[in-house]
Amino acid sequence: MSRELFGTDGIRGVAGEFPLDRETVYAFGIALGDQALAAAEDPEIIIGADTRESGTWIAELVAGGAQSRGVRTRYAGVITTPGVAYLTRTGPFVAGVMISASHNPYHDNGIKVFSHSGFKLPDAEELAIEQEIFRLRREGVVPTPAPLHVDESLDRAYLDFLRRTVPVRFDAMRIVIDCGNGAAYRLAPELFRDLGAQVTLLCTEPNGRNINLNCGALHVERLRQTVLAEGADGGVAFDGDADRAIFVAASGKIVDGDAVLLAAARALKSTGMLSGATVVATVMSNLGLEKALERENIRLTRTPVGDKYVLEEMVRLDAPLGGEQSGHVIFRQYATTGDGILTALQVFAIARGAGVGLDEITSGLEIYPQRLVNVRVRQKKALTEVPSVAQEIRRAEEEFAGCGRVLVRFSGTEPLARVMVEGPNLQLVETLTARIADAIRREMGV
Repeated sequence: MSRELFGTDGIRGVAGEFPLDRETVYAFGIALGDQALAAAEDPEIIIGADTRESGTWIAELVAGGAQSRGVRTRYAGVITTPGVAYLTRTGPFVAGVMISASHNPYHDNGIKVFSHSGFKLPDAEELAIEQEIFRLRREGVVPTPAPLHVDESLDRAYLDFLRRTVPVRFDAMRIVIDCGNGAAYRLAPELFRDLGAQVTLLCTEPNGRNINLNCGALHVERLRQTVLAEGADGGVAFDGDADRAIFVAASGKIVDGDAVLLAAARALKSTGMLSGATVVATVMSNLGLEKALERENIRLTRTPVGDKYVLEEMVRLDAPLGGEQSGHVIFRQYATTGDGILTALQVFAIARGAGVGLDEITSGLEIYPQRLVNVRVRQKKALTEVPSVAQEIRRAEEEFAGCGRVLVRFSGTEPLARVMVEGPNLQLVETLTARIADAIRREMGV
């Protein structure tokens, strides 16, 4: 049975509307509370949120539902998604809940759940929670929020952990940090300053509605301009919940997750810590990464989109490094999820240790032309059931003759079909992308 509420990264939607209406959120809290009681005698759940204006009332309803079952809750306040994952794994918590819609605009929100292992819940457990939510909604629930008080010791513990992951200081390094008016707005500046960096800050004044607004990991134009204007050693931008990071080198070059994976793989291999000489990435990573790793005698294994699936494959292969082009990078030695602040620490530490900049540690990555087009759809229908779309995909694959890639998939969090085409010739890539996207619009577009 397929899941209806949980996508590739938890439950997500417009705050106040199904499935993030008050009744469903409260029912989620009850369902999670019941699951917690089945796992432990006296369970406790940790809850955190990013800076969206809806985060507080959603957190209070989750807590209210859990507490109605006798489950205790602790509130971390504004904290990053990986911060919640770390605290869930290392603390007395049977589960952790992060209220965030990651890189989405402020009116969206979401619920991500971690088990005590620090891993996101398996699909089967998410399905069990869904079924209980629907049962509770049918019976009728009266949403009863629980007042929450921030436990400031929680983010302190997370910051102490992050400091311990780097063996160097950043004295005299000039770093520009764009916090995207999101969850990293206090934590990242404090940490990098404590480590000696000369920090220039962008977008650290959240107001509940400006999270990800023309800033952060999806909008690095201002970050790039600032790095160049100030002659900085580099810059980093986080998304709303800071589980991803995108960098800008001193030259102005954008350093995405693929480039980070290459730099980190080289560094780990040089110290004998890249077990299996394997890196895990998703189907979205550029062919250029695969080729660059091949030259280093490192194998790239691909998974479906979602750091959840990257991590599962990393565990299966005992691989220490994996991630996504979008900036989710998992250093399994330290974390069970993508962590933007941790990634920034590791990247700048690699550069500092080598005595060079981000341009040098990511050199040799030749990016194949790639186009990604999002098509808003009215329904998500198996593409094999739409002959005209399937035909365009097949024609594109035949034209590449093994020298390119075609990937068409539905978003796990939005009503979008994502068309990605990649190959050695930009004009051909653009032509084939347009053909497939147009076929989807005709058959199932809004």
